[in-house]
Amino acid sequence: MLVGLTGGIASGKSTVAALFADAGVPVIDTDIVAREVVAPGSVGLQRVAAEFGPAVVAEDGSLDRARLRERIFADEADRKRLESILHPLILEEVARQSRQAGGIYQIHVIPLLVETGLQDTVHRVLVVDCPEHLQVSRLRSRDSETTASAEKILASQAVRARRLAAADDVIVNDGDAAELPALVAILDAFYRDIAGSGNFSARGLRLP
Repeated sequence: MLVGLTGGIASGKSTVAALFADAGVPVIDTDIVAREVVAPGSVGLQRVAAEFGPAVVAEDGSLDRARLRERIFADEADRKRLESILHPLILEEVARQSRQAGGIYQIHVIPLLVETGLQDTVHRVLVVDCPEHLQVSRLRSRDSETTASAEKILASQAVRARRLAAADDVIVNDGDAAELPALVAILDAFYRDIAGSGNFSARGLRLP
């Protein structure tokens, strides 16, 4: 059973994914895969540089992520062009890793699951949710973003209501991070149960 873990930026996806991994669940993170497919010398990086110019490649031969991110957040057409290059490469690598990972169920971390219409590639959608004002606050403290730049990043992602409408299960991460291990433990037991039974479409959970 494949569970797509998603949520807005700074919602707590990475923390939740790490907790599933600690429980022995295979976790495949598309952000990590996305870095792998544009590693120095890769076909992905060559295609990105050909499309966006040599300025997006740093002096050490790696992708200049800050420069590229600034560009794609400023231009919707550029963002779509980048996605058309990277998404097929990412999906191919995710499928390869998934075949090797095994497990009674897997967590696939896909930040833009809803935005890119990838819900059909997984059996269940797990959304880590929090109010947008908390996302902005976390971005400002974590990444030193200004309020304006943080809000621009949020605007490029699916609106919260649309993401929640696609969810089978929800973790509301608007409180103390110390509460998350217990919530993930509940979901882990739930997923093991329904994966074992084959009832992948069981009624979802909203926690807490």
